Amino acid sequence: MVKITKEAALLYHSQGKPGKIEVVPTKPYSTQTDLSLAYSPGVAEPCLEIEKDPQTAYDYTDKGNLVAVISNGTAVLGLGDIGALSGKPVMEGKGLLFKIYAGIDVFDIEVDEKDPEKFIQAVKAIAPTFGGINLEDIKAPECFEIERRLKAELDIPVMHDDQHGTAIISSAGLINALEVAGKKIEEVKIIVNGAGASAISCTKLYVSLGARRENILMVDSKGVITSDRPSLTEEKKFFATDRRDVHTLEEAIKGADVFLGLSRGNILSQDMVRSMAASPIVFALANPTPEISYEDAMASRPDVLMSTGRSDYPNQINNVIGFPYIFRGALDTQASAINEEMKVAAVKAIAGLAKLPVPDVVNEAYHVNNFTFGPKYFIPKPVDPRLITEVSIAVAKAAMESGVARKPITDWEAYKIKLRDLMGQENKLTRQLYETAKRDPKRVVFAEGIHPNMLKAAVEAKAEGICQPILLGNEERIEKLAKELDLSLEGVEIVNLRHDREAERRERYAKILSEKRAREGANFQETNDKMFERNYFGMMMVETGDADAFITGLYTKYSNTIKVAKEVIGIQEGFKHFGTMHILNSKKGTYFVADTLINRHPDTETLTDIAKLTYNTVKFFNHTPVMAMLSYSNFGADKEGSPAKVHNAIEQMHTKYPEMIIDGEMQVNFALNKELRDSKYPFTKLFGKDVNTLVFPNLSSANATYQIIQSLSDSTQVIGPIQMGLNKPIHFTDCEASVRDIVNITAVAVIDAIVYQKKMNKE
Repeated sequence: MVKITKEAALLYHSQGKPGKIEVVPTKPYSTQTDLSLAYSPGVAEPCLEIEKDPQTAYDYTDKGNLVAVISNGTAVLGLGDIGALSGKPVMEGKGLLFKIYAGIDVFDIEVDEKDPEKFIQAVKAIAPTFGGINLEDIKAPECFEIERRLKAELDIPVMHDDQHGTAIISSAGLINALEVAGKKIEEVKIIVNGAGASAISCTKLYVSLGARRENILMVDSKGVITSDRPSLTEEKKFFATDRRDVHTLEEAIKGADVFLGLSRGNILSQDMVRSMAASPIVFALANPTPEISYEDAMASRPDVLMSTGRSDYPNQINNVIGFPYIFRGALDTQASAINEEMKVAAVKAIAGLAKLPVPDVVNEAYHVNNFTFGPKYFIPKPVDPRLITEVSIAVAKAAMESGVARKPITDWEAYKIKLRDLMGQENKLTRQLYETAKRDPKRVVFAEGIHPNMLKAAVEAKAEGICQPILLGNEERIEKLAKELDLSLEGVEIVNLRHDREAERRERYAKILSEKRAREGANFQETNDKMFERNYFGMMMVETGDADAFITGLYTKYSNTIKVAKEVIGIQEGFKHFGTMHILNSKKGTYFVADTLINRHPDTETLTDIAKLTYNTVKFFNHTPVMAMLSYSNFGADKEGSPAKVHNAIEQMHTKYPEMIIDGEMQVNFALNKELRDSKYPFTKLFGKDVNTLVFPNLSSANATYQIIQSLSDSTQVIGPIQMGLNKPIHFTDCEASVRDIVNITAVAVIDAIVYQKKMNKE
């Protein structure tokens, strides 16, 4: 567990701009016209439309994406009744989670009022501002009446997350834990320790999922809640038992199948856990100290299935798995409520997600090879990017089916894409790459088959339907690694290029290459030796048609790969050089950057080749190239060094290829700022145009630029390197490429192979 000091916590909240959230404009505001539209007089028009039809507030304002996190500070997480203002950092934190996990805007509102009726009236008075209300940190039993009234009297979704968030996540965990244990919810004996808002809500949801009230015992600070106890609240009375033979937690838990703790730390002993039934399920959710520590629970017996509220142990019950996506689905359907059907839909979606193969980004976040459904993983992790689609869609469908949705969703695939776009998981270009590759999957050779990322990428690319993978490497080592990573190799071909059975193919490849390079000093013995190297062998598979594309680069030095590519595949006719580009997908648009990998110190001739190749490659991605060749000077201001080389290259491009929209040399700020460029250099071929393609003067500047952007910007997706100029589809990865990076390059390689095949068919 990460140790948080008082000093570090206070510094985090105070440094820079105090607090954790801010309001950001979503419309232009730089001109007088912008301001007149934003406020007076233009703002009158949407006001009048909303007056005629209040529902249009969702069209003209942020209401449909705005949630209020409201508290009176009477039950702040683990701190108790500390007051409304003191609880504000928590409410800001909740707002932060809404935004980063589901793209929902939040105003945190701290109401200094403990009287339930006055609190209700205050919330009702401000409700028109919002599309939904998240009640937070309000003590029981008042929280029950406050939520009940607000849900009944408002026409927007209202949810007290302390109750229902924990209920939804723990219910998903319970469903899956029972499956792992081989038990049925309607048969298990459940002990609930704690009788506050969370405990009551959790237990009610368990009942709606099939648990029987007669199989449930609830324990509070006075012991087992029995029906003869005087002055029971209505909530406790619902779970009071008629049994008179049990009074304490120790007595109640004997033979129990499930323990749910929402009380205080260290009240469940190892002996109590040992007294439970076989494969007991222990949800010790008190924070920060669980009812029993993970270590003690696991030491008490090996068959225990354990969850806590802490992130440093398996199966964390974390509300962030639920509330952002529940509100997302409710807001997107303009639901009038969050009802039982929507909560159950969220439970089932979360439970189902834990059974699916886990994305690599989740494994990397927790430094494991692969999470697999079972005792140590039966609840999805909060960083799982699929939560936004799986849970939000399930909730939206339930809202429509239960009749509370006012804006039906008709195209679920489009909605799924919209959700991914919202969180920056996907963009139009990558979707197009995958969709195009899926139409005609090609045979792709992956050079480093024994590298975990390459192996995962090959399996994922196969699952995506974009290629037929061929792994190079020792089959026993690959199969062992796949087993460790829990990956299926079904449909994946493995070629051990050094095995005796490949001797005939090695000799065939060697003969072809030696004849091809005979007048360049090659001989059969030399090329036969080279066929024991994966880059030579893999590229010869493509050269001979035994495969369609080749991916390499995780282990091999670029200099060696470049040499082999030139020797085996060769450079396209009409060029003396080849290069690579990276695609940068940012909030400002898509940009193409070259040469990022191959040519270290290009001269004028090399820069001209790079520019031509880049032009063709940008068109390959269905974009119109508007190109700037960069330097540290502008249009001949510096007559020596790299600026002069770029200047001369532009001169040649303008003469030989007048149809190309390209100019330079110029500094980056002039390339990307159209107004600045046009005002100072109106003579350029780029006048009035937005540049989307940048050609750098050398490898250092291009490579450093894309890596800086990749490192500093979470919102910019980087695809590449993409090979330009070789005769056949040979593509490279960066040495530290992620699984997703490799899959993206695989999609590019497949499309490259499709285009190459069409070209060959025409010839």
